[in-house]
Amino acid sequence: MNRISIPKHEWDERLLQLLSSFEVYAPVENEFSCDYMLLDADIISEAVYNKPKPVTPLKKFFLPVKENVTSGTVPAKPVAIFGAPNCDVMGLALLDMIYMDEEYADPAYQERRENTTVIVADCLSIQENCHCTSYGIEPTGNEHSDLSLALVDEMVILTIYNKKGEEFIKKLGVVVSIEPEKELVQSLVKKQQEVMDQLKKQNSNLPGYQETGKLISASVNGAWVKHASNCVSCGACSAICPTCSCFLLIDKPGFEKIRQLDTCQYPGFERVAGGEDALNALPDRFRNRYMCKYVWKPEKYELQACTGCGRCIETCIGQINKNELFVELSRV
Repeated sequence: MNRISIPKHEWDERLLQLLSSFEVYAPVENEFSCDYMLLDADIISEAVYNKPKPVTPLKKFFLPVKENVTSGTVPAKPVAIFGAPNCDVMGLALLDMIYMDEEYADPAYQERRENTTVIVADCLSIQENCHCTSYGIEPTGNEHSDLSLALVDEMVILTIYNKKGEEFIKKLGVVVSIEPEKELVQSLVKKQQEVMDQLKKQNSNLPGYQETGKLISASVNGAWVKHASNCVSCGACSAICPTCSCFLLIDKPGFEKIRQLDTCQYPGFERVAGGEDALNALPDRFRNRYMCKYVWKPEKYELQACTGCGRCIETCIGQINKNELFVELSRV
């Protein structure tokens, strides 16, 4: 594993120099939330490190809510995103399989991916609804990202995973690899293990990913009727999910085609021209989303379609907690 360390003040200076050649995004906190912002000289020092998780999922950078796919453009500058949690990066791994399939690659998505360096931030704390480890995902960087980053004792520790990560380090101005001190790495590993232990304790009753898929497949309609009674079909859960990517393709005059993200929770999502709608009943629509995430997509892509970020719980207007539903199914 190739690691280097840079003092925080020096990291900020190098980022400042990088702004002339890169669009750099990072999480920044305000009084309401923490979300990605395009960095400039005034807010580089305000970037948030190692806190879960930006409100906006990482997919936003690669799948805009609405875009003209007949005239899409890639930013003139390459993009660097740092501070992404690993739950989002694992979601991106699934989207890569869908949108960068060799036979049916999506050119707009592929161009954005190739133009972007993704730098994971190790989560060194947890939030109430985080449950990545329940699904076998660690809250630290891995080979699905280009680099990972951790701020420990005012030192930025960077772990390089691939060629794109190496190129970014060169552009950052780090020519000689500066190995972090042994004590610094030990401190980071200790913090990572503490977070893993906290997540395990917090979600001790939650069934694992594969078990959840089996529970959903075998479940009876009563549980879905009960929990769907609070659903208002707003689609927020799907819209903010790191892996949900259904879309409409809308024809416009002049042979323009607009791709607009859609969600299976909207009424009429499966309605066909003849008027038939397999998901007309709200409980069926509600269950369909979990069948897709825990049964159908993992069967097709052999990757998880829920990465345990918990955003769907936090954004639900009806205050539906899917984890409570799954615990209830496990006790039937």
